[in-house]
Amino acid sequence: MTHHSIAQRIAEVALLRGQFTLRSGRTSSYYLDKYLFSTQPDILIELGKLFAERLPQGTTKLAGAELGGIPLVSAASMASGLPCVFIRNQKKDYGTAKQLEGKLEAGDKVVLVEDVCTTGGQVLEAAKVIEAEGAQVVAIVGTIDRQEGARENIESAGYVFDALFTKADLGIDE
Repeated sequence: MTHHSIAQRIAEVALLRGQFTLRSGRTSSYYLDKYLFSTQPDILIELGKLFAERLPQGTTKLAGAELGGIPLVSAASMASGLPCVFIRNQKKDYGTAKQLEGKLEAGDKVVLVEDVCTTGGQVLEAAKVIEAEGAQVVAIVGTIDRQEGARENIESAGYVFDALFTKADLGIDE
């Protein structure tokens, strides 16, 4: 699939029109339902390849945040051959009581894979969890940048940001 055809496929299955409240609290006339595109095998395969192409030299681990980032980081892990970790929104209060699942070591160079980036709030929280373990976030790569402040917020926090697609790539002009 070409970059354009992947964008079209995502828009076809996941672009909803109406009035929506986003995680950031903002309202929007469109919504990109990450679960509608991240549950499609043909899209996941292609996204995994795109993520793998964007990994900086020296990346040792991939990470994805609960829940939307999990299928995406799994696809990227399979496409790149790099292991991944999963970040919970909060520590679980049973079993191992971890917030981070998988093996992350001090000194790991991690790329955080994100689904839809609006303000970047959730992925910045996930970056803190990774850094608390002594690993370094070398880049944050979103599937779709809504172009509503995520890039600015992520870069001002000191991280490299990249996105596979923007809202314009999906044919969204509001």
